[in-house]
Parts: sequence; structure tokens; C-alpha cells
Amino acid sequence: MFSRVRGRAVKVCLLVGVCCVVLAGGAGVLWELRGAVANSADGDPGRGSYVQDPGAADRAAAAVLDGPAREGPPPQPSTQEAAAGVPVRRDPAPGPAVPGPTAQGTSGPPTDVHWRSGGWQPSDPLVARPAAAEPATGALFSPGEDGDGDHHCSAGVVHSPGGDLVVTAAHCVYRGSLGFRTNLAFVPGYRDGRAPYGVWVPTRIDVDPRWTEDQDPDHDVAFLRVRRPGHPGERLEDSTGARTIRFGPELPAPARVVGYPNDTEHPVECFNTARAAGPAQLRLDCADVPDGTSGGPVLTDGHTLIGVVGGRDGGGDEKTSYSSYFDDAVRALYERAVAARQGPVRAG
Repeated sequence: MFSRVRGRAVKVCLLVGVCCVVLAGGAGVLWELRGAVANSADGDPGRGSYVQDPGAADRAAAAVLDGPAREGPPPQPSTQEAAAGVPVRRDPAPGPAVPGPTAQGTSGPPTDVHWRSGGWQPSDPLVARPAAAEPATGALFSPGEDGDGDHHCSAGVVHSPGGDLVVTAAHCVYRGSLGFRTNLAFVPGYRDGRAPYGVWVPTRIDVDPRWTEDQDPDHDVAFLRVRRPGHPGERLEDSTGARTIRFGPELPAPARVVGYPNDTEHPVECFNTARAAGPAQLRLDCADVPDGTSGGPVLTDGHTLIGVVGGRDGGGDEKTSYSSYFDDAVRALYERAVAARQGPVRAG
């Protein structure tokens, strides 16, 4: 009798324990959902635009600087990092670039080379490896209790007349029924908690309406106009240089993908041939390009941008990275972002 009662008591305790775990887990999910909703806005989904609230943007920048990042020069590599082969980039000042007929841009590290003519080879093995931080590539942060890590995506500086344009994947900035993220902050050249070129926040976000409508993976591209809080008049390009952008790139093409995994404090890179994956996608086969690299640039000829990690399957799987093809729709989106006024479109 005693053993039977004890057995029932154990079962009850186990059931109560399971219920507590489920409730605790549910509470955690609800808390993250609350954070995601609090850091979202509708904007203008029909046009695919959102003008950021300056106060919310300033709070996002302050949260990054109060938490995961601090301004200052890049740290020197530790003994452990040196032993692991984590490189440190020492970039010269950007020089003038000569864009081709289908490119728009100015200079930006690394130095321009014609990879089809040599000076390039695929990674061996085809596995992403640690890379040096670069001024025109950075981590995209979303501080707040929204279920994401400190930095959830990657992004790159692309040339524009205003010198204030960043490109990333649309899924990094717009989340289906939740809408546009309002807590974004871009840290170019990020490495080991340092923000050597400051923290920049969106003034405006532009995506294709076909993304806001049903998250069409053929239109997984976003452009962000940015500013640096506390530094009025400063232009991002003047500090970091910028990538050229090429629309309708010829494929296959020798390419390099780079981005920030969400569980490391430095970028990774991989070299391979970028190939067409149907009429509206680009693919680059390379293993270990993990979560967090979404929005990272796909480059050819050193600094020419031909894609960003995203598109099919949310950017890829364990062995392949994808990008929406930079076609006339992406050109139109770029031109809209460049021409847009910073007027109020802050619905939501």
C-alpha cells in the first residue's frame, strides 16, 4: 500500500514538474512574442517602406552600446584567436573605383581585381572559415527581448549619392504579419564587441512589396538609409567606403560570401563560383555558412556586390547559400531607396 501511494505521489510530482516546464516554456515564448510585437511596425506594406521613428532608433543604438558593443578601434587578436587562424584586416584608405556599365558605386575594400582573369580560387575545402572584419561589412543588431541573439543578420555598405545606404536581406528587416523591425542597428567592421566605425540606425527601410505581401523569396532584398546618432551630418561611406552594386550580373562568376554567424563575434567567408539557380536566384555552394550570415554580401572582383545571402530557403542550408538575383526589380528598389524623401511613413 505504501509503495502504491508513493508511486502515485511520484507520478503526480512528475506531472506537476512537466506542467511547470511547459508553462515556463510557454511564458518564455509569450515574452519573446511580446518583445517582437513591441519592436515592430506596419509602415506602408503596399509600397514596402518604413520611415523609422528617431526616438526608437536612438534607443536601439544606445542599447547596443550599453550591451554587446562599444565604440573604439578593433581589438588586437588574442593568442587563442591567432592560434585559431582568425585574421585581422588592415585596410588602406579607399581609393577611386571605375564601375562597369552595369555597376553603380565607389570604392570599397578589398581592392578591386578582375577575378575572371586570375587572382582568385575557390576555398579548399569548400567550408566557411574565419575572416577579417572589413569596414564595408557589418553585423545587424536587434536589441530587445524578441527571441533573437545580439546580432541576428549581416549587412553591407553600398554606394549611393547620399553615402548612407546599407543593403541586407528583406527577411532581416520585415517579419511577415509582424511588419518592419523598429529596433535595428548596423555596426560596420564589427569584431569582438568593438564598433570601430560607430553604430548606425535606419532612417528609412525599403523592400519590394512582393516581399511584404507574401515573403516571395525572389525579392528577399532590403535597402536601409542610415544615420549615426549623436553625429549629425556624418556620412557612412566617408568612414567605411562602399561596395559597388552590379545589376544583372553575368553568371557563373567567381564569388565570395561573407557574413556574421549569430554565435560568433567575427565574420566568416567562403570562395566559390556563384551560379544561377533558376531565373531569379543565385547559389553558392559552401558548407558552414550558418544563421546570422543572412544579408551578408556576395561579392565578385573584390568589392562588386552581386547578391546578399537570402532568397530560397531563407538563405540556404548546411551546404548552399542563396541570394535573390539582382535583376531590374532590385535596380528599381535601389533607385527608390536612393530617391526617397525621409518623410513620415511610420504607421503602426
